[in-house]
Amino acid sequence: MPHFRFKEAAELLGVSDDTVRRWVDQGRLRASLDASGRQTVDGAELAAYARALAAEMPRPQPRPVVSESARNRFVGLVTRVVKDTVMAQVEIQSGPHRVVSLMSREAADDLGLEPGVLAVASIKSTNVVIELPEAP
Repeated sequence: MPHFRFKEAAELLGVSDDTVRRWVDQGRLRASLDASGRQTVDGAELAAYARALAAEMPRPQPRPVVSESARNRFVGLVTRVVKDTVMAQVEIQSGPHRVVSLMSREAADDLGLEPGVLAVASIKSTNVVIELPEAP
């Protein structure tokens, strides 16, 4: 398993190496000594801590879309969502148009896509991007 020196861990977490030292002193991260006697943090533990840190941070809320480069926008209802462990297939019925999008399952879950949800399919070239309009 890889181990990271405090400076490397700090760079990966976007903090100072002093912050990493404080976290170790507070017991928030565990450190061990490498063959040279320098303190390091286990890579798996650092990855778990990075995820926990990200979950604590407030997510910026996007503003309503006022303009974009995609010219083909289809407002419609989600009629079908098929998910596996990695991907999702989302179908939208927009008037006579049936639009199908393949996206990550995580994206479909984050958007709360399920039959009956109002959504917008923005199409540019061969990519379909699903958006949710601002509530009235």
